Amino acid sequence: MVSLDSYRDEIFETVFEHAYHCFVVVNEEGLITYLNNTYCDFLGVDKSEAIGVHVADVIENSRMHIVARTGIEEIADLQYIRGNHMIANRIPIHSDGRVVGAVGTVLFRDTKEWMKMNSHIKDLLLELEHYRNQFKNKDGATYSLHDIVGSSRQMNDLKNKIKKISPGDVSILFRGESGTGKELFAHSVHQLSERNTKPFVTVNCAAIPDHLLESELFGYEDGAFTGARKGGKLGKFQLADGGTLFLDEIGDMPLSAQVKILRVLQEGEVEAVGSVNTQKVDVRIIAATNQPLERLIEEQRFREDLFYRINVIQVHIPPLRDRPEDLRVLSKFFLDKVTNRTGKRVIGIDLDVLDRFVQLNWPGNIRELENVIESAVHLTNTELIKFEDLPDHIQLNASFLKENGTLKEIMENTEKQVIEKVLNKVNGDKTKAKELLGIGKSNLYDKIKKYGL
Repeated sequence: MVSLDSYRDEIFETVFEHAYHCFVVVNEEGLITYLNNTYCDFLGVDKSEAIGVHVADVIENSRMHIVARTGIEEIADLQYIRGNHMIANRIPIHSDGRVVGAVGTVLFRDTKEWMKMNSHIKDLLLELEHYRNQFKNKDGATYSLHDIVGSSRQMNDLKNKIKKISPGDVSILFRGESGTGKELFAHSVHQLSERNTKPFVTVNCAAIPDHLLESELFGYEDGAFTGARKGGKLGKFQLADGGTLFLDEIGDMPLSAQVKILRVLQEGEVEAVGSVNTQKVDVRIIAATNQPLERLIEEQRFREDLFYRINVIQVHIPPLRDRPEDLRVLSKFFLDKVTNRTGKRVIGIDLDVLDRFVQLNWPGNIRELENVIESAVHLTNTELIKFEDLPDHIQLNASFLKENGTLKEIMENTEKQVIEKVLNKVNGDKTKAKELLGIGKSNLYDKIKKYGL
């Protein structure tokens, strides 16, 4: 007589190991605890090597770790894996009242019916992208919430807030450090607003010279000044009529322009340079800054009345260092972006590198991370980005953060690493090395002897 345990094992073997569907199970940390043979064959991975690895490093575009963390199931979600669009189900696993993991299935059968369905899905997505690009070209808004990568609690809360505040005409002020993605969120607000079929116009207040800012914002009449275009020119406010005007780096706007913008917001009228008439305009203002506007107000460099006009709803975008859980997915996103553009085959990032990323401060935020990944892709000679492929300043910062010991020991170790890197860079040429380091020849020789280089 067959035992109950043996019977259960046979059922498990039949249902999961020999099924046409792909099965994966992860724990609450997103580490794979089970992967059936069908999924292994499809992914081209060895089961023994996949078990215990974070699911995002094994399965392309996986969201299993997110479901395991949030406890929110995802049914019939479209997932792009190895050139095909799959239908994925992700169900959280509960035990003793808490989420302890998640189980996922991907519908995949190598049949003509599935290939036909897959082609149909691709065709629909291409059609959707076509219409989306048409809207982009028409209104000037390039990005939407779908383009903002991140699955941390802070980013999910922020995206939900954007969905709430986008409808209507209320002014919004985005605040955050440089490189956090303020412009992407401004685009997203426009895309989700009732003005999404109207123009989205951007003004970088820091990039336009003071003497040209007024004419750029409000336009000018024919012959308004020497060099003026014949027939005049519409300003950004007129071009954005009916739509959204995004004032980026508004903290750098001169006081003279602030006065006129305040009048436009109060009266809804624009007076072009050289004109005696006003023109009615209907624009929604979205502003962004990385500067402390309150301090600029105290220093009388920013008008308090304008601040309250644009600061109806304030949205703070957190820096990258405050949401380290997004580093993994952002790194993978930028890696795919760079390799697709350059054609260089780099398929992953070493886990040690991702661990080091979490330790860094990232003063340049997402923009800095993208630059680091792009640099590493060009520097690596393998299919995997390793620590030595990172830019020098990242290696030094990461090494410093990992150091233990006294201040003297840390400084000496850092000095040793710098000298060693320079020597490698110049292939051991000590004359070139001393020039790059800015020290004397005898000093360099002493340090080489000291550190055994």
